[in-house]
Amino acid sequence: MEVHVLREAVADLENGRLFYDRNEKGVGDYFYDSLISDLEALRFFAGIHGRKFGFYRTFSKRFPCTIYYEIEKDMVNVLAVLDMRRKPSWIRKKTGKRKS
Repeated sequence: MEVHVLREAVADLENGRLFYDRNEKGVGDYFYDSLISDLEALRFFAGIHGRKFGFYRTFSKRFPCTIYYEIEKDMVNVLAVLDMRRKPSWIRKKTGKRKS
């Protein structure tokens, strides 16, 4: 499957990179590279994950982030990459505004 990362999800990744770089130089790049690896894995494993807030979701292997996505035919649309330490109501609000 092809993986398409929506503009909002790209912004989520950049915000995460900035957050971790503010805490320690270089960790932001590690965060970004780790999440890209998690996103690439969706090419093979999309659809096997549970659903939450109406979307498939998978967890990052190295950071406390959740990747929310949809599947349309042979396309995986990544809608959000969100910090799972946030309140569920905040996450529901963020995901509810995003559609592929």
